[in-house]
Amino acid sequence: MNSGIFAPSHRRRTEIPRRRGIPLLELNDVSMHFATGGGGRLRGGGNTVKAVDGVSLTLREGQTLGLVGESGCGKSTTARLIARLLEPTAGEILYQGADIAHLSQRELRPYRREIQLIFQDPYSSLNPRHTVGTIIATALRTHRIVPRRRELIRVQELLEVVGLNPEHYNRYPHEFSGGQRQRIGIARALAVRPKVIIADEPLSALDVSIQAQVVNLLEKLRREFGIAFVFIAHDLGIVRHFCDRVAVMYLGKVVEEGNRDELYGQPHHPYAQALLSAAPDLAVVRGAAPQGRIRLVGDVPSPVDPPSGCRFRTRCWKAKEVCATTRPPLRPTTRTQYTACHFPEPPAPR
Repeated sequence: MNSGIFAPSHRRRTEIPRRRGIPLLELNDVSMHFATGGGGRLRGGGNTVKAVDGVSLTLREGQTLGLVGESGCGKSTTARLIARLLEPTAGEILYQGADIAHLSQRELRPYRREIQLIFQDPYSSLNPRHTVGTIIATALRTHRIVPRRRELIRVQELLEVVGLNPEHYNRYPHEFSGGQRQRIGIARALAVRPKVIIADEPLSALDVSIQAQVVNLLEKLRREFGIAFVFIAHDLGIVRHFCDRVAVMYLGKVVEEGNRDELYGQPHHPYAQALLSAAPDLAVVRGAAPQGRIRLVGDVPSPVDPPSGCRFRTRCWKAKEVCATTRPPLRPTTRTQYTACHFPEPPAPR
């Protein structure tokens, strides 16, 4: 793989200082509330949707963090907050120790190339009027990565890195399959040599066989370039394969976060247990006895009016009075695992 794509840029620009000993990225009690009705984000009548409410996460260099949970739990909103496509209502977003939560668009410019997004839909995320070469070269030109005379060479290098034919730079997006388009999106994200890539359900629009190819590509990029990933997906098997750590979200909050093997092996939060029990088990397909599944009762509450105390209590079989009156903090349950539950315990052995 051509590591030349991460060579220094040709013009001097503002660099983000590297600070040893601190996380690459931190979210501290970050919230994102949207007002329904007229009057702007938090003004005027209507209700307030608490899409993300007090989320704290940590990402270190080269690490992969998976975000999982039901649709509408706030995963994609969290991704857009990290990329600063949204300005949070409250909380800190620290990149290399600097708070970028409320920076202006001009102040954010040097951070834009450090944090990149791979979007869910490879069909609508590429401009159909531009060639692949123009799409990738725009990122190079905006951040002054290479001289204009070398743009085509760099575009072809990037296409080769993601497994596409370098000679197809002059084709349009409609001439590629869904998997190839997602590779183009990955090449566009790589063009600016980011330290963090946020992959927002990058596999959901792809066939299963293509999903495996894209995951293997992302793993290769992580290993060879040391890129840290925030990986959002519904497929718990892929998350377990790709991610070092996993955070489980429910109704705008992180309810459990920890080391991949420990969280999958011994989840302490009831919701995490129910979520993992619903995942397909290949062992059963191969003839093993099926394990008991946890079936949740009731619907997910509205983020406009979430339950008091623990947000999962209305569907939890362990809920007691304290769950309705006191919000459980995210606290350590093992050396590497954190759970927001008044009664955390691993599932009973079967």
